[in-house]
Amino acid sequence: MAPRHRRVTFPPQTWRRSQGRRHFVPAGCCATMVASLHKGGTIMATSLPMPTLDHVVVNVRDKIDAGLDCWQRLGFTMTPRGYHTLGSMNHLAILGSEYLELIAATPGDTRRPEILAAPCGLNGLVFGTEDSAGVYQALHEAGVAVEPPLEFSRPVELSDGARDARFRTVRLAPGTVPAGRIYFCHHFTRDLVWRDEWRHHANGATGILRAVIAARDPSALAGLFSRMFGEDGVQRIEAGYSLAVGLSRFDIVTMEQLALEFADAAPGDDRAEFMAALTVRTRSLERAAAALGAGSVGGFRREADRIIVPASETLGVALEFRA
Repeated sequence: MAPRHRRVTFPPQTWRRSQGRRHFVPAGCCATMVASLHKGGTIMATSLPMPTLDHVVVNVRDKIDAGLDCWQRLGFTMTPRGYHTLGSMNHLAILGSEYLELIAATPGDTRRPEILAAPCGLNGLVFGTEDSAGVYQALHEAGVAVEPPLEFSRPVELSDGARDARFRTVRLAPGTVPAGRIYFCHHFTRDLVWRDEWRHHANGATGILRAVIAARDPSALAGLFSRMFGEDGVQRIEAGYSLAVGLSRFDIVTMEQLALEFADAAPGDDRAEFMAALTVRTRSLERAAAALGAGSVGGFRREADRIIVPASETLGVALEFRA
């Protein structure tokens, strides 16, 4: 049976653009709005994508069993194992409006070489979209190296039988972001992902507050995000830059700032740019601490306003809980 995934240049489900040619403001211009001039002279404005968070990806390479055990001991309820038609497999921690994904590949399977080639740890930051075709065209015309939309699926076992969860992703070209993978995800079957039976976690987790990317030169990734979302979407912070992503944010900070915030809990990584940490919102720090204790998680420390779990206990990402 042939794999059920395909490249899509102009997807019919979402290609609802009006007639006429759209001109996007070139990279470097201080604007997010673009316009389309029709024969009748009517100017219709549209915009670059609005950054919202769909999910974050923790790469466990070929250690899916160890990854599942680890994140369950951290107090997360993980979904049953899923198998993508692309060749990867996963478990999810479903939160309020986003989720955390453990991604893995089978050794020797050549369909997802980027998973086995990357180190364990936070490796993917994924924006949400309901218009994958529009995102592809907008980024392409804005000069961002982006791949055509790709559709795939994975079966989901439910009490009344199996159904296919279907997705379409728009990925930045490999190598565009040295820190890891950046892409957009368009869900066609949201009811097969955000299910209440998977949203309740012993550690009280309700959402992702932020992802932290460490970089020797934070301005490089900040510049890319400015081209993707407009210069006003990226704000200068004390030791780097921050992109508001819905109710979350992506902070791009210096190596020194990462060490200041996380000390020896940060992952040991000598790359010039890497995804280093996640901040998770919990209902209470007491509940998070109790779950970590019950899971025999070692090395975590409780502070007045947060709990820090070292990357050595999570397969590669510093984990911060805040209430």
